[in-house]
Amino acid sequence: MREKLVLGLSGGVDSAVAARLLMEQYDVTCLWLDIGLGGGEDAAAVARGLGLPFECADIRAELETQVCAPFAADYLAGRTPLPCARCNPAVKFPALLALADRIGAAYVATGHYARRETGADGRALLLKGRSANDQSYMLARLPQAILRRTVFPLGGLEKAQIRALAGEWGLPVADKPDSMEICFIPDGDYAAWLDRRGNTPPPGNFVDREGRVMGRHKGYHHYTLGQRRGLGVSGPHRYFVSAIRPERNEVVLSDGSDLYTDSARCAGLNWIALPGLEEERPCTVRLRHSRVETPALIRPDGGGVAIHTLAPARAPTPGQLAVFYDGDSVLGSGWIV
Repeated sequence: MREKLVLGLSGGVDSAVAARLLMEQYDVTCLWLDIGLGGGEDAAAVARGLGLPFECADIRAELETQVCAPFAADYLAGRTPLPCARCNPAVKFPALLALADRIGAAYVATGHYARRETGADGRALLLKGRSANDQSYMLARLPQAILRRTVFPLGGLEKAQIRALAGEWGLPVADKPDSMEICFIPDGDYAAWLDRRGNTPPPGNFVDREGRVMGRHKGYHHYTLGQRRGLGVSGPHRYFVSAIRPERNEVVLSDGSDLYTDSARCAGLNWIALPGLEEERPCTVRLRHSRVETPALIRPDGGGVAIHTLAPARAPTPGQLAVFYDGDSVLGSGWIV
């Protein structure tokens, strides 16, 4: 008798191909997570076409408490949040595991481009996907209890292979475009979403490092560290956001040269490949959701981790995630403070 598995089926091509691959090895039940914006029809059609059981879970309350409210609070505090990395361990995977426990399934799965292995010491390891679409960064908050029960069937595949398999198998979402936006802000306009929630800051001043007024901003929640576009300020060079000062309702602009640093600190640690950091060690670090990895030294620092990059890194941003790698393996992660 095959083991049971719950797959998070989003209605996109990745999770659809994951479903088709997994059903060759597991007794798969598909779960679509309802956030109140509709869109479950494609997921239901995929499950129906593959003959797989399909359920929906209403996660609106958990998403609001664990993701949306903290997302808004971060922006209003001048930070730049990362909602997907927060959602995975707090909402998405717990919803999958709740159904898994209810039906007696040993495992859960998603269509993320990542790999999971078991280390020599029995720890669950998170590794980069072999694709250029590697999503290990967004999964680096998953604790051992979740990783041990998680399967990533797409970890060894490239995106082009996924599209080809979807077409070969006649999956109804084979040509569906990828979604690149935050799920609860489908139009991508996060500032407008924040305005609709209320209590957003009023317009204020753009200033330089010396405090000289350079123009007016629309509200500091419209801006992120390192931003260049949409500032509406002209001068002898291009301007970049180099600091956000919520307490003074100011956005600081510069030529961008002050955005580079070789040091940062993070807190709220989640260790994966090791039980903790006891002493300084070399690694590479991603300081934002991109493929850029910077050689660094990390060391314990008062309950957090101090990061020293071996070359200056651009705009480590409070609210974003620092993810530490040893080759393909994720050592752990922490929120940049």
